[in-house]
Amino acid sequence: MNTPATQSPPQLTPRAIILSVVLAMILAAANTYLGLFAGLTIATAIPAAVVSMAVLRLLGGGHILENNIVQTGASAGSSIAAGVIFTVPALVILGHWTDFQYWWVLTIAGLGGILGVLFSVPLRRSLIVDQQLAFPEGKAAAEVLKAGENPASGIRVLAAASGLGGLGKLIAASGLRLVPDSAAFGGFIGKGIAYMGTNLSPALLGVGYIVGLNIGIVVVAGSILSWNIAIPIYSTYFLDGNPELAARLAGAGAEDAAGAIWSAQIRYLGVGAMLIGGIWTLISLRKSLMSGIRSGLEAARAGASKVVAETEKDLPMKAVLIGLVVFTLPLAGLYHAIVQNFAVSIPMTLIMIVAGFLFSSVSAYMAGLVGSSNNPVSGITIGTILFASLVLAALMGSNAPLGPVAAIVIGAVVCCAAAVAGDNLQDLKAGYMIGATPWRQQVMLAIGAASCAVVMAPVLNLLAKAYGIGVPTPDHPNPLLAPQATLMASVAKGLFGGELPWDLIWIGVAIGAAIIICDEVLKKRGANFRTPVLAAAVGIYLPLDLTVPIFLGGLLAHLVERASGVHNDPDAAERIHRKGVLFSAGLITGEALLGIVIAIPIVYSGRADVLALPEFLHFGELVGLAIFAVIGWILYRVAVKGALTSSS
Repeated sequence: MNTPATQSPPQLTPRAIILSVVLAMILAAANTYLGLFAGLTIATAIPAAVVSMAVLRLLGGGHILENNIVQTGASAGSSIAAGVIFTVPALVILGHWTDFQYWWVLTIAGLGGILGVLFSVPLRRSLIVDQQLAFPEGKAAAEVLKAGENPASGIRVLAAASGLGGLGKLIAASGLRLVPDSAAFGGFIGKGIAYMGTNLSPALLGVGYIVGLNIGIVVVAGSILSWNIAIPIYSTYFLDGNPELAARLAGAGAEDAAGAIWSAQIRYLGVGAMLIGGIWTLISLRKSLMSGIRSGLEAARAGASKVVAETEKDLPMKAVLIGLVVFTLPLAGLYHAIVQNFAVSIPMTLIMIVAGFLFSSVSAYMAGLVGSSNNPVSGITIGTILFASLVLAALMGSNAPLGPVAAIVIGAVVCCAAAVAGDNLQDLKAGYMIGATPWRQQVMLAIGAASCAVVMAPVLNLLAKAYGIGVPTPDHPNPLLAPQATLMASVAKGLFGGELPWDLIWIGVAIGAAIIICDEVLKKRGANFRTPVLAAAVGIYLPLDLTVPIFLGGLLAHLVERASGVHNDPDAAERIHRKGVLFSAGLITGEALLGIVIAIPIVYSGRADVLALPEFLHFGELVGLAIFAVIGWILYRVAVKGALTSSS
């Protein structure tokens, strides 16, 4: 319940705004790297709250409401990054751009994010006040702010973990090359290929700890399906039917052969699974969607005739409507610049705005039920691109060369809006619990979203030049995979006459349908373990070595729960994992930021090995595995110590 005060302490102060903007940009850059690397982003509200408490205390105070403003704006770093990386790299993958165009990315991300804030304004009262949805990340952030946990201790944990994560990146293949990026083992069994491997990334271990064992199992199971079942079957029974691929693999080792088969064929199983997962997301949420929209509009109408307390004041609906018009006009101009036809640009802009509001409502509702980390934004975006592609095909023709590009731009705006809307409601839940003023938070999140948009194109270009994005090339044979953006490009291109292995995609659809049925059965039985189809689909699409450390991180989280005596108690688990989550966030942030820093000398010199030490100092996989195990042990010890302290 909120705690209104007769006179609210300062909230939207200059120092809070500046600190929030700086943190938002840093966290956006870190989540950009992580999302392109592993297809996942992490919520950033709690680390931002801890940093805020420590920094504002050093500056002389810092009320809980001022700290809340900082974490509100800073949390835009994860939502804007997710909205952009799930979609915008598709424009490069499709060949429409050779690099990331600054003003285009700024417009798509900035305006999409601000629209997400505006779309979420009428939903606050309905979802937070009337329906009292959980909004788990918002609740956790509020508890951290209210507890005022020793911010100096929290900063030490974050700093130590960030240093460890950064060190893990520095010594790996893109840095000093003391150890490789992964440890993999493969061999031939007849014509079949046996393969097992793990990436040695501390960040992926941290991701696994944050998402937990259930998601870790589902993700790695998807990869095992691809790498230990589908690839051996394909290499044994179907490779000879693909003479071009068979010729390319002649004489290749087992690891290289498995990677080539996955890249050329098997990853499209994941495309099919994501496709059915996105459609199922829309079908399963239809009641929630209508409920969210209806109650939001009712709240907006009721709010216009009421005098409300400071702790219940949203942005005025008149200002929201004016903002929608003002921010839609440049998007309409941008869209017309692509299609060069008012008969296409005007109706598609309207579809963009309507879809943005509908799916922002879905995103906000789902964030309230299952949290932002499990919010199926990528599924929502797939549905948007599918619908937009069908309408565009009718307006422009099914072979229109600009059709895929036009569909991706609509998906990008909607994705940014939906991601920000879900995040905004989490922040407003935290504010509701501590007595903050909603309109101030809404303004701060809009500022945070616009700030993040400023840095997205430079970060994307830096990463693309240093590591490559999406498509392997001779210069970048192992690029950042950008799995969701690659999927969006494949879907849009396939619906406009592109050549795709539709037989494998349809098999993936069948696999996804089977996973959905399994999940529904588990749901009806009230099982604690679930099989969310989009998590499984991401696993099917990703290389096995990226999902193994995610599983191991989830296993560590489970072992921490066992060590602290907590089992099947979500509230208690949330409390005992606080220090472990903070340490994991540090691992992720440190590795991601150092990955961006390392990219600078690589781009400047034009050499991928610019930082590499002499070859006699390259210690190989066993040393890398040992270092990875030590980092995992440290994470476990820190998390257990924090868990035992919180439960005592």
